[in-house]
Amino acid sequence: MHGKLKSVDQAVALIKDNSTVAFTGSGGGLLESDYVMAAIATRYRETGHPRNLTLIHALGIGNGKGSGLGRLAIPGLIKRVIGGHWSWSSELQKMARDNKIEAYCLPTGIIMTLYRESGAGRPGVISSVGLGTFVDPLISGGKCNDITCEDIVSRIELDGKTWLHYKPFKVDVAVIHGSQADVVANISTSEEPAELDTYAVALAAHNNNGMVIAQVKSTASEHFVPARKVTVPGVMIDHIVECPAQWQSYLAEYDPAISGQVAPPDVYPLEEPAEGIRRLISGLAVRELQPNMRVNYGFGIPGGISAMAEKSLVSSCWQMVEQGIHNGQLLDGALFGAAKYPHAIVSSLDQFDLFCGGGLDITFLGMGEMDAEGNVNVSQLGDTIVGPGGFIDITCGAKKVVFCGTFEAKGLQVCQQGDRLQIESHGQIPKLVQKVRHITFSGPEAIKRGQEVLYITERAIFKLTEEGVELIAVVSGVNLEEDILQRMQFSPKVIHPATVSL
Repeated sequence: MHGKLKSVDQAVALIKDNSTVAFTGSGGGLLESDYVMAAIATRYRETGHPRNLTLIHALGIGNGKGSGLGRLAIPGLIKRVIGGHWSWSSELQKMARDNKIEAYCLPTGIIMTLYRESGAGRPGVISSVGLGTFVDPLISGGKCNDITCEDIVSRIELDGKTWLHYKPFKVDVAVIHGSQADVVANISTSEEPAELDTYAVALAAHNNNGMVIAQVKSTASEHFVPARKVTVPGVMIDHIVECPAQWQSYLAEYDPAISGQVAPPDVYPLEEPAEGIRRLISGLAVRELQPNMRVNYGFGIPGGISAMAEKSLVSSCWQMVEQGIHNGQLLDGALFGAAKYPHAIVSSLDQFDLFCGGGLDITFLGMGEMDAEGNVNVSQLGDTIVGPGGFIDITCGAKKVVFCGTFEAKGLQVCQQGDRLQIESHGQIPKLVQKVRHITFSGPEAIKRGQEVLYITERAIFKLTEEGVELIAVVSGVNLEEDILQRMQFSPKVIHPATVSL
C-alpha cells in the first residue's frame, strides 16, 4: 500500500492542533470509525494534542453511551462542532449546552453537499433548504449557543428569488470507514450497511491539501475485482488503519443481508409492529399511504409505519431512508438507517439530491412541537441540541409531509378500547404550543411551496392551510373541548372535523 498502512497511534499523531476534522458515520454504528476516535481521545489525554479541533459530521455518530463522537467530548480537545444530528452524543450536547464549545446545526444533506462543493473548489451551496427555519440567518443562522458567533450561512438574492448561501468548509482531516483496502489503497464499503457520504468527506480533505485516514476491517494483497467495489480510490487515501475487531453495525459483526450481499427473499419475514401509543399513531398515519408512492420514513414513530400497512401496499411503494437505502426490510430503533435485503444502496449525498429535487411523494417524520403557524420543532428539546438530521432537506422537497407525534409529553397514558381511544392520564407538557422554541420546519414556507402537510397525534389530526392550522379529524372516544381544544396553546380552525376510529 505504498507506505500508507499505519498503526492507529501513528495516524492520529499526524492530526495537528486547530485542525478541522470531518467524520463519516450514522447511528447504530454505521460506518463509524470508533477505533480512530478512541485513539484521538487517548492521545489528547496523554499529550495534550491535538487541541482545539473543529468537528464536522452530517449524521449522529455513537451509541449515546460514550462511543463515537462522545469519545471526543473532552475540554480542550474540541473547539467547535458543526453537526447534523447530535443525539447520539449526550456528552457533546452537554458541552454545547454549557457553552464549552461553539455549536452549529445544519441540515444533513447540506453538510454532505458542502463536502462535495468544498472539495470541488466551488463557493459553497446555494439552496432554498432551510429558509424560514433556525438555519436561516433571520432566525439564528444555525448557531446553537451563546458563544457561537461566526456567520456560516447568509441570505442572497438570485434571479429575483431569496436563497441561503452555506459557506464552504476547509477540511484538514477526513476520517472515513470502509470494509477493506486493496493493494493500491482503494477503499471499499461493499460489506457495509450504507455508503453515506464517504467519498464526499474524503474529497473535501484531499482537494484542500488535507489528509484522509481510512479505518478498515482488513486489507487485501490484490486489486478489487470488480473495480466497481471501490468507493474511494487509493489516490485520495493518505493513511490506512486496520481494525480487525471492527463491526459492521451495533447489531452484528457481519450480516450479508444488511450490506445487500444476499438476494431478497420471495417473502419477507413479518415485521414486528410498534407497541403502545406509537402503534396507535402509526396506525392513523399509515392511512395516508397510497399504492405506488415514493416514500421516506424518519426516525422515531415513523419508523414503525410500514409494519402497520398491508404487505401488498408496502410492496407497491418504493421506500427510502436518508442513509441511501432503497426498499428491503427497513430496520427500526438504534439500527434505523439500515435495511435487510435492500434493493439498492446509494450514497446519502445522491439520496438527498433525489429528495430535495422533488423525488418523494410522501414523507413521514417525527414531531417534537407544533405551533399556530404550522411550524414544527424536532431540533432542540428544552435546552438540548438534537439537530435536524435530514429533516429540513426532506421536508423541503416532499410533495406531502406527514408529521407524527404525541399530543402531549411526560405522563401521557392512553389505551385502545375497541376502535376508541381512552385517555387515562394527560401529559404534563404541551406539544401544541403558541410558538415552537426552534423552527425545524416552516409552515409559511411550506404554504409557499404548495405542499400538503398533516400533523397526526393519537387523538387528533390537523392540516396546514393558508388560513392556519385546521383540526380535520378527532379520534373516536376523545372529547373535542376537554381533550383537544382546552389542552392546546393556540386555537386551530374547527369547521367540520371528522370522527375517525382506531
